Amino acid sequence: MMISRIATAALLTSALLSPVFAQADKSLAARIQRLEDVEQIQRVLLDYGRSLDAHDFAAYSRLFAKDGEWVGGFGSVRGPAAIQAFMEKNIGPISKPGATYHLLSNFEIDVHSDTATVWSRWAYVIPGADKKPIIAQGGHYDDSFVRENGQWKFQRRVAVTDVPHFDPNEKNAQK
Repeated sequence: MMISRIATAALLTSALLSPVFAQADKSLAARIQRLEDVEQIQRVLLDYGRSLDAHDFAAYSRLFAKDGEWVGGFGSVRGPAAIQAFMEKNIGPISKPGATYHLLSNFEIDVHSDTATVWSRWAYVIPGADKKPIIAQGGHYDDSFVRENGQWKFQRRVAVTDVPHFDPNEKNAQK
């Protein structure tokens, strides 16, 4: 009789807590997915800087969605092939590897299922007259990401130069 009551209580408790455990599993899975998404987006941001500094515009362009857009001081362009050609034309081949580079920081990543927004800072470093590194320009990126075929890609990347000021979104923007 006592065993029957214990078994009944255990079954009842199990039945009542089952949805709680299922919800906890879903919540845990969602949190893990978000962390994985943030990590993958950070990797795209770092790969962007690495391929930009190496002037590897083929790899650079593959970071953009099929209808992805780049907007910045050179103008705007849409689609990976067009982005590659645009960067090759405006930046060209690397003259001295490592002579200039970008510092990327302050990633603020907000994931919403299969889309995300990101804000980050950038600084462009060049050699000064004394051959020591100096920051020639600084700014920020306003990004929209999309998950395309299971991979995070830039949907839209807007490069804003804060110092000296140049916002490609402003009307009549002057370089």
